[in-house]
Amino acid sequence: MNVLAFDIETVPDLAGGRRVYGLGELGDEDVARAMAARRRQETGREFPRIHLHRVVAISLAGVVGDRFRVWSLGEVDDAEPALLQRFFEGLERYVPDLVSWNGTGFDMPVLHHRALIHGISAPRYWETGDSDRSFRFNNYLNRYHDRHTDLMDVLASFQPRAAAPLDEVATLCGLPGKMGMSGASVAEAVDRGEIEAVRNYCETDVLNTYLLYLRFQHFRGVLDADGYERETRKVADALAATDRTHLRSFLEAWRGA
Repeated sequence: MNVLAFDIETVPDLAGGRRVYGLGELGDEDVARAMAARRRQETGREFPRIHLHRVVAISLAGVVGDRFRVWSLGEVDDAEPALLQRFFEGLERYVPDLVSWNGTGFDMPVLHHRALIHGISAPRYWETGDSDRSFRFNNYLNRYHDRHTDLMDVLASFQPRAAAPLDEVATLCGLPGKMGMSGASVAEAVDRGEIEAVRNYCETDVLNTYLLYLRFQHFRGVLDADGYERETRKVADALAATDRTHLRSFLEAWRGA
């Protein structure tokens, strides 16, 4: 079975904001300030509306076949359409079970809107059983199906008031939690041209998510104690074998915790 935890990183879509709000020839800094001011007026926060997030990184961690790996889609300089295309092409080809933290509340709605904007086609993702009967009772779209498990949503019994942050739950479970930066600092890092650092940060987030998923699988009896140990060891061995600094740092922090 193919199982992949995924996470995205986004920045405000300044070009989109310029068009939607009729900001004409304003420069990027002025557009960003105008978009932030509008959201503060609407909600008291500056976080953009879902459709005005531009995806700058999509990272995955999990198993394809029996091999564990963690990586980010595309190249550092790939534009948003290429990242979206790679994500949905991967779903078409491997049909993995997806795992996320708040994926139904943020990541997937962002990907839906941005893929629509860029004209991406993803028939396998939208399958609900009309063409493939196996999707009738287990598809990516139903909140209560296993083909996409939003761990935050499931652990909160689908009650928004019971939702918990990934960083805190991971830390409580003996995992490193957030490393390197936070979501709030992604836009500044992108402005400085530090896309690689953003991708690395996103990869540590999906590692936390995947390891929490393994613990959840043990919690609900899908993995017994030996199976849980085997799968977590697979992750540790893969991280120990890499020469990528942020992944080795994650392993060291995990062992330390």
